Amino acid sequence: MKSSTKTSWKLKKLNTVVFPVSYNEKFYKDVLEVGELAKLAYYNDIVVGAVCCRVDTSENSRRLYIMTLGCLFPYRRLGVGTTMLEHVLNHVEKDGNYDNIYLHVQVNNTSAIDFYKKFGFEIHETKKHYYKRIEPADAHVLQKNLRPAITNGIASPGEKNHHDKHSEKIIDKNNVDKHHNDKHA
Repeated sequence: MKSSTKTSWKLKKLNTVVFPVSYNEKFYKDVLEVGELAKLAYYNDIVVGAVCCRVDTSENSRRLYIMTLGCLFPYRRLGVGTTMLEHVLNHVEKDGNYDNIYLHVQVNNTSAIDFYKKFGFEIHETKKHYYKRIEPADAHVLQKNLRPAITNGIASPGEKNHHDKHSEKIIDKNNVDKHHNDKHA
């Protein structure tokens, strides 16, 4: 993401409208530093969505954490969220050095849960009282495994590797735009 006050302001404005939680100044400062892991989505020069991620190297693994991925309500179901998530998945695929991708979703946000499940994410665990000032306060941790989990040098049974049907899917942006225009012409 371009390092600018204007870009940060656009992201703050979008996040205020899209998410029920507020983010501190450190979040916006950090987002400006992560390059391809933070992107704004535009429609006719209007910011309509954004995705912001960070690398997490805790738990003896290299994971990508999706801090936010959101789209203004009138632009939902038009492929904006899909394009942003596919950007993240393509980045992770090209890098080739991530164990998984994960994020937190409020337990009652069924549309977000269903959206991520279409891309191979699964509910990994539920964190009680994760959110401070919103109800319900519980969050599901959704996770997409990219490599088998290794425990004592042995791959965990049932873990999927990164060659599942969703990580193999690469969409040409021109085809997405063409499909979107044909669909809504």
